[in-house]
Amino acid sequence: MEAKLPASAQRVQEALEAIGLSLKVLQMPDTTRTAQEAAAAIGCSVAQIAKSILFRGAHTGKPVLVVASGVNRVNERCIAEQTGEPLEKAKPEFVRSATGYVIGGVPPVGFPTPVETWIDEDLLINSEVWAAAGTPFAVFRLDPQLLPKVTGGKVIKVV
Repeated sequence: MEAKLPASAQRVQEALEAIGLSLKVLQMPDTTRTAQEAAAAIGCSVAQIAKSILFRGAHTGKPVLVVASGVNRVNERCIAEQTGEPLEKAKPEFVRSATGYVIGGVPPVGFPTPVETWIDEDLLINSEVWAAAGTPFAVFRLDPQLLPKVTGGKVIKVV
């Protein structure tokens, strides 16, 4: 019998099912908080980790999510050009308020309200990627081609 998922990981599982995906959230024995830790725990390359990074619009205060390949550093200026305003690093309280999840466990789906999302084009070269699923120990695997559909996000170059 499988162990019950923590409440926040269960919310991600339910969000995936609500959008018609039969993907499975997995609780890992080791932390998946960073892209490197996730890749080590899963046994995949860091490039296959779809890391969720939340920013805050400097003028509007709106959340802006970037789903990037684990090997890439997001160019904030590039994202700011796309959003039309400068970005600030999101504080932990803002991340939890905007997404319902803690840093290190923010998934690309399952938010209380829609979040503007930008997807790293480099993720799409992989046949599968792994994303956080609500806790720093939960992940799910998906075809990266599904990311724009499930997030409503736009694919761009983020580096």
